[in-house]
Amino acid sequence: MADERSDDLIRWMESYLRAWTSNAPDDIRALFTADARYFTDPWTDPWNGQDAIVEQWIARDDEAGTWEFSWSPVAVTDEVAVVQGETRYKDGRTYSNLWLIRLDPDGRAREFTEYWMDQADPS
Repeated sequence: MADERSDDLIRWMESYLRAWTSNAPDDIRALFTADARYFTDPWTDPWNGQDAIVEQWIARDDEAGTWEFSWSPVAVTDEVAVVQGETRYKDGRTYSNLWLIRLDPDGRAREFTEYWMDQADPS
């Protein structure tokens, strides 16, 4: 089952990057279950449901070509996938990322939580 969930994660991440590049509502919506919760950080209220996720995602307007993202899986179980990544913006900002992704059996996320750290402002 772990191999199957690893394949699900790879497909989901490829779709996430496609949605991040396109900012197309259908690409974004396809990533998440109807009642998904998207936490932009673990201590704030989430964006609840596909419509709110699409609206808030597009409002952030991360324009294609202004960023690069690399990632690798840290852990994949039946319940959760953990991804470590790095986002590099062309303006020089760089962020370390840790994502917790709870995938439904159909491969869409029912919960997504971002932890991000600004590399220019280490704690």
